[in-house]
Amino acid sequence: MVRLSRHNVLRRGDERYERARLDAVWNERKPDRYPDVIVLADSEQDVVAAVRLARREGLAIGIRSGGHSWVGNGVRDGGMLLDLSRLQDVRVDPLTGTAAVQPAAKGPALLDQLAPHGLFFPTGHAPTVGIGGFILGGGYGWNSRRLGPACLSIQAIDVVLADGTLVHATDETHPDLMWAARGSGPGFFGVVTRFHLALHNLPRRILRTVHTYPLDLRDEVLAWSHATLERLSPTVEFSAKIGFAPGLDRQTVSVTATAFCETDENPLALLEEAPFRERAIRWTVAQETTMAELYDYADRMTPPGMRWALDGIWTDEPVEKLLAAARPLFDSVPDTTSHVLWMLWSGHPQRADACWSSQGKVYLSPNAGWTDPAEDLAHERWAHGHLADLQHLSTGLQFSDNNLADRLDHGLSPANSAHLEEIRAAYDPDGVFRTYMTPRESTTAYAAAGRARTH
Repeated sequence: MVRLSRHNVLRRGDERYERARLDAVWNERKPDRYPDVIVLADSEQDVVAAVRLARREGLAIGIRSGGHSWVGNGVRDGGMLLDLSRLQDVRVDPLTGTAAVQPAAKGPALLDQLAPHGLFFPTGHAPTVGIGGFILGGGYGWNSRRLGPACLSIQAIDVVLADGTLVHATDETHPDLMWAARGSGPGFFGVVTRFHLALHNLPRRILRTVHTYPLDLRDEVLAWSHATLERLSPTVEFSAKIGFAPGLDRQTVSVTATAFCETDENPLALLEEAPFRERAIRWTVAQETTMAELYDYADRMTPPGMRWALDGIWTDEPVEKLLAAARPLFDSVPDTTSHVLWMLWSGHPQRADACWSSQGKVYLSPNAGWTDPAEDLAHERWAHGHLADLQHLSTGLQFSDNNLADRLDHGLSPANSAHLEEIRAAYDPDGVFRTYMTPRESTTAYAAAGRARTH
């Protein structure tokens, strides 16, 4: 019989319980949720034993991989928190162009092992993001405009099912499991202990252009970027940002283009033709860069040790309509590290073997960052409230920002959501695994309750 070490099982009241609960969430803002049991898995067999323990004790399971869920999706009241943060093994097979990756492995560690073999994978943008939650939720990573969401590169998974069995699932042996693993995010009904991934060719070089403009050019810059997307190669990742600018003492609007070049050509020259180019207050032009530097840039946008609230919608609305509707959001960006991301995507073909299905030309994402707990409710309301007013423009959300409890939207098409629940009923009829959070678990609701207790 597979057994867990007593050292790996922490129950409420145990000396190490609270530290493990807090450490399970990267965000400095920790959710007011308390599992009955926390299991720190050291191995795949520990995962099997944990699921069997949960079944014996009637505990619903929440799962933590890298811990970068902004709302701490795996940390739920009652039940079990299954912490996979020690499962970080990466095995690369350069002959087949594949890698077997455990769920808590992070992007830099994976890319460091791939680069010597001339291989690449569209990892998460922040260096602290684990593979598990990122890829199950779709995986909009580096060079995903060209390579597609990371979930589409899953070839197979090793997964512990609700009955405690470990299976190696492929499209031939378990097509429904694979379909669900490619995009269902926190709604997936199993514990993936290893992802078997198809890899891609390492870009010949990476170029980066950044233009930072005065805030009074905001609408002009955003409209121009929206119109320019179709003229850019899909090897170019393109976005704009409104608000916090590292190293400057004022809010700005900026555009960033990162080219994962497959040839010696410069696909970023188009940005120098912007009609307002001479008004830039800071710029980097087609500078050769590395993945380590890209990770550093991303890390500076969402530094650790802060309290964060995120939200986001995909939208295909005309830019004039979108700019008019989003004006209250743009006009009220808090004067902290907060910002709004305007990600230009353009779309990627959906596949019948993946439930991933929400996207749009623009991803509009408020990112609130602050330090004072007394400001929690105000920042939560800014991040989620303005998007609630834009709900009629939404074509869905990204599970990576995981805001279903704070603002109900869909991360999958209605048809795929319905099919996912049919598959869940077959694989997890007793509801062993937690699914998407509900409004009563909302971090905004917790902030409001905390304010009520102090007034």
